[in-house]
Amino acid sequence: MNINLSKSKVIAAGVTAIIVLAVAGIYLGGGSNGGDKPGDGSHREAVAHADTEHHGEKASEKHDHDSQHADGEHHPAGAAASAGPHGGKLYAEDKLALEVNMIEAAGEARLQVWLFNDGKPLAPDAAKLELVLTRPDGEVQEIGFTPEKDFLRSIVPIAEPHVFDARLQLQYGKQAMQVRFSQEEGKVELDQAQVAASGVKLESAGAAKVKTSITLPGEIRFNEDKTAHVVPRLAGVVEQVAVSLGQQVKKGQLLAVVASAGLAEQRSELLAAQKRFTFARTTYEREKKLWEEKISAEQDYQQARQVMNEAEIALQNARQKLDVLGTGAGSPGALNRYEIRAPFNGLVTEKHIALGEAVAADASIFTISDLSTVWAEIIVPAKDLNLVRLGEKARISATAFESTASGSISYVGALLGEQTRTAKARVTLANPDMAWRPGLFVNVEVVSSDVEVAVAVQPQAIQSVDDKQVVFVRIADGFMVQPVTAGRADSRHVEIVKGLKAGARYAAEGSFVLKSELGKSSAEHAH
Repeated sequence: MNINLSKSKVIAAGVTAIIVLAVAGIYLGGGSNGGDKPGDGSHREAVAHADTEHHGEKASEKHDHDSQHADGEHHPAGAAASAGPHGGKLYAEDKLALEVNMIEAAGEARLQVWLFNDGKPLAPDAAKLELVLTRPDGEVQEIGFTPEKDFLRSIVPIAEPHVFDARLQLQYGKQAMQVRFSQEEGKVELDQAQVAASGVKLESAGAAKVKTSITLPGEIRFNEDKTAHVVPRLAGVVEQVAVSLGQQVKKGQLLAVVASAGLAEQRSELLAAQKRFTFARTTYEREKKLWEEKISAEQDYQQARQVMNEAEIALQNARQKLDVLGTGAGSPGALNRYEIRAPFNGLVTEKHIALGEAVAADASIFTISDLSTVWAEIIVPAKDLNLVRLGEKARISATAFESTASGSISYVGALLGEQTRTAKARVTLANPDMAWRPGLFVNVEVVSSDVEVAVAVQPQAIQSVDDKQVVFVRIADGFMVQPVTAGRADSRHVEIVKGLKAGARYAAEGSFVLKSELGKSSAEHAH
């Protein structure tokens, strides 16, 4: 009996203990939910969701949404992130909190950080904040902050691309806080199989020889070394015009006939000089014979020789005057007939003469140009004069139709125009088919010698994103947009002056596919 009573007591005591524990659990659970502060509750919720947008979603839905943040920012587990009052991301640990936002101004992006303690703003002067950025290529950058107004601002800009892992270390008095986050702005995620399927081909950026060239405006002009302005050289009246404008002529071909009184006088002078020389020579020969036979005095012989020499000089002078005019003595019945002939093979490009017209001695009656060669005259700005040198190769292309030719710089002007501040240069072009007509506008590409550059990529690798030249650089899980500054270029290579390191793997072909994927991602993230 005693034994049974003891058992009953033990059972009763056990039941009582269970009831007490259950009541205590209910009490403690209710007190905990009611006693937490709102800030503490939001901290745990942010840790669970890593973003305030994930309330009520399943785990898989949260994960998908997390990979498509509109701001390109990813927060690993353990980071409490919520929307801050300044439009940034707010991270909290106990009572200490900081808000991070990347602000772009004047083409530079910098981080701004606001500090809070128990929900109240903190003065930035007493804080020590350091940022460590780790790039996809392993480069680590340490950045300090300086106080400005009510926030801290990164001392140096955050260089593009904005794809990195970040660690913020805050020390405020005795309080400390560390925040880690990732930025993936301008990233295209593709695995190896997707890269192969997309047709993207990779190359390594490196040294290359680039042919430096500039393209300058120009115009086809007559080869002035083979262009003649034909003048009569004697005044007269036009009796005949033998050619027409645009006609091809041969050297020595008759162009026109002018009746000139001046020519008649010069021819008469030549005939008179010939007569005088003939008479003087006969007299000299007679006097010489008489002197040799001791019949006449030596003085007569010497005088006859002097007269003959003077007559010969006068004859030569009369002939040379006519030779300058390009004509001879002419026929006795047409002493005034002056025939004007072509100086060389060419085309009659101008004609200012008509039948019966009186022309002056210096009037330009014809312009004849040999178009077998022409000049491509180039306008060279002062800043490009060091690239345009005698003997440099040049490629000429017509603007009105598809035609190209090659040549060398044959002349570079030494003076700049007072108004235009440009110099003139020219290329002499062979023109056997007469395709390059004077007056035709052309583009002249001047190619200088090859230049060795440290970093170069293929031209098709460069794309334009947000009005910036970029190259898609390969990273572990895809590609990132790398802004670059391009330098000299030719058909095979483009020099990269800034933004890309030698050895970097980039999308040489198919970069337009990556640009399209980036555009799709940007459209999907804008939600």
